[in-house]
Amino acid sequence: MATRDRVSLAYKGLKEIPREFLRRLKEIQVVELDLSHNELSDLRSINGLNSLRTLVLDCNMLESNVVFPCLPQLEILWINCNAISNLSIFIENVVNAFPCLQYLSMMNNRAAPSYFNGGSVEEYNDYRLYVISQLPKLKALDDTSIAAEERERAGRAYERIVTRRDSSRQLTTTQTHRTK
Repeated sequence: MATRDRVSLAYKGLKEIPREFLRRLKEIQVVELDLSHNELSDLRSINGLNSLRTLVLDCNMLESNVVFPCLPQLEILWINCNAISNLSIFIENVVNAFPCLQYLSMMNNRAAPSYFNGGSVEEYNDYRLYVISQLPKLKALDDTSIAAEERERAGRAYERIVTRRDSSRQLTTTQTHRTK
C-alpha cells in the first residue's frame, strides 16, 4: 500500500471530515494530517488512521472532553487555539488515546495558562508540571523542551495522581480479566 507523508485539509471550513476522504486517508496510510483552521468539534471519525504520527488541530472548536480515537503511533499533537478549559479531563483523554506522544502544543487554550492569555507564572509552571507528570514520554510541551530536572519535579508534585491513575487502570484490567 502506498504511503503519503502529509495531507492538509487546513482552512476548508470543515465541521466534519467527509467519509470518502477518510477512506482514502486510510488507504494511503497518511503519516501527517493537518486539520487546522476548521470548525471541527468531534474527532471520532479519524479512527483507524493507525499510521498517523503527526496531527495538527490548531484553531478548531475542540473542547476539553473531546473524544480521541486510539492512535497508537501518534507522536506529535498540536491543538493550539481551541476551547480546552479543563486540563485534567483533556489530558486524561490524551493519555488514553496516544501512548507514544512525545510533542504536545496546546497554547492559547484556557487550560494552558501563560502570560499571553492572563495566566501567572505559577499557573504556567503548575500546568507544565501536571502535563509532564501525566505523559512520561513527552519530550516537549508547547514551545519548550522538558529537562530531566523538570520531569523529576513533576513526578514529585503529582506522584499521588499518577499512582492513583495507575492503580485504577490495574484494577480495571484485573476486573476485565476476571469477567472473561
